[in-house]
Amino acid sequence: MKFLLNTTIVKPDNNEKIKNGIVLLHGYGGDGKDISMLTLNWKRFLKNTVFLCPDAHEVCSINPSGFQWFDLNTDDPNYILRESKKAENIIKEYIFEISKYYDLEYSDLCLSGFSQGCMMSLNVGLTSKSEFNSVVGFSGKIIDMKDLSLRIVNKPKILMIHGDSDPIVPPSSLLEAKDFLIRNKINIETLMIKNCDHHIPIEASSAALNFIMKKFNSR
Repeated sequence: MKFLLNTTIVKPDNNEKIKNGIVLLHGYGGDGKDISMLTLNWKRFLKNTVFLCPDAHEVCSINPSGFQWFDLNTDDPNYILRESKKAENIIKEYIFEISKYYDLEYSDLCLSGFSQGCMMSLNVGLTSKSEFNSVVGFSGKIIDMKDLSLRIVNKPKILMIHGDSDPIVPPSSLLEAKDFLIRNKINIETLMIKNCDHHIPIEASSAALNFIMKKFNSR
């Protein structure tokens, strides 16, 4: 099956029946193969789960070997909002495709992402017509709070994780996102990791895994 986005797919071992899906969105300049490294540990504990790690729809403007959900080589907020919404619609169409192909409800899907992928996960998770099982974001932020507040349709369970020494996306972004989500009555859990910069350490990966397992098991 060829999906809308080129995808690194990690299937359950031993042809186990697929009951859950996790969509992993990479960061700026990355690709699906990069972020699929998270599955090396996760798949041991998440049986019956397929992991889908798509490449973004655009080649990265500063790293032609990687991809971008929108160009970060500009500070124009109007451009960023417009292009992020374009990416949002593409991701929504992609998720609709995979949900049909694997016969999974949105309540069987976790949407997760790192950095720019986290930004997109939050937007897609809150504005999709159907509610995801959960959303997990690493080292990200909310792109445009005013715009997003007007478009919230669903309120999935969310976990956001950030490093307190992140030089790329300031750790204050986590606190701002938490405040925004609480004000919009969305269930949000957060974890700030000490002495962590802009990456996903084992502590973050383990916390995310535990969160996802609990949400899948609580259906």
